[in-house]
Amino acid sequence: MIKRTETSLPGVCILEPQLFGDSRGFFMETYSRREFAAAGIPHEFVQDNHSLSTRHVLRGLHYQLGRPQAKLVRVIRGEVFDVAVDVRRGSPTFGRWAAEVLSEANRKMMFVPEGFAHGFYVLSETAEFLYKCSDFYTPAEERGIAWNDPQIAIRWPIPPAAEPLLSDKDKKGGTLATRPEADLPVFQG
Repeated sequence: MIKRTETSLPGVCILEPQLFGDSRGFFMETYSRREFAAAGIPHEFVQDNHSLSTRHVLRGLHYQLGRPQAKLVRVIRGEVFDVAVDVRRGSPTFGRWAAEVLSEANRKMMFVPEGFAHGFYVLSETAEFLYKCSDFYTPAEERGIAWNDPQIAIRWPIPPAAEPLLSDKDKKGGTLATRPEADLPVFQG
């Protein structure tokens, strides 16, 4: 059984699988197509990814244009501040964001639908991040938005003395204001 909690962005939700634990440890079903469909997520996932990042790494904000991906994300070690941003032209929530702390302790997952940019910031010494994607990674279709876009104004929990560690690609992410309309997905209503 999956507990679904809505965020402030329609379609972006937090999922908590049922945990069965005793003195020996625990068991939880992290994905069941039937259970997720019953929870309103009928997507078929075609690719699983696993990343390891160190403290202060910030990955994102990424999305794919021509081959959009829905993502089901979770942390199996450590803790991250996970963010989804609505980048769909014409959406009533365009440019708004939702975030959740995902960790090995809380075992929460975030579902990020197609048309949303996604990123995370590592809060722990290291973090292992798993995510399922509804379409294959296609480098030519990947787009990015700057993590510090002033229009979006994400309140990242970055300590005052820290600088986020970014990839060269993420350092070049443009803002929503400078992104050509053709580089943004369209809201389907």
